[in-house]
Amino acid sequence: MNNTSGNSRRKFLKSLAVLGAVPAAAAASRGLVQPALAQSVAPIDENAGNAQALGYRHDASQVDTAKFPRRATEEGKKQFCSGCQLFLQGGISIDGKEGKWGKCALFPTGLVNENGWCNSWVPKQG
Repeated sequence: MNNTSGNSRRKFLKSLAVLGAVPAAAAASRGLVQPALAQSVAPIDENAGNAQALGYRHDASQVDTAKFPRRATEEGKKQFCSGCQLFLQGGISIDGKEGKWGKCALFPTGLVNENGWCNSWVPKQG
């Protein structure tokens, strides 16, 4: 095999990689690329089926402790979404809503309040 063609091929592939990175970097620097989280900037509906089934409330003090007695225990009173293993990303502000919000593995289409709670609460590791 001719070594010159191998070098040309390598140069060509390197230039393709560089050319592909330039538009992506330019778009990111101009704010044209939004994180996936931007797709779901609304809080979840507390009355939706899965939220109701898990007893989720944006304000943990509003949990129905007759249905979800775990929240009424001394340990349960210390449980909030922000301290849950399923809480993936927090610190998000929503216009017109109080508090900070974040993503939850159980509710992929909306945001939960950092001070919220549901019956699937699991302590964060570490």
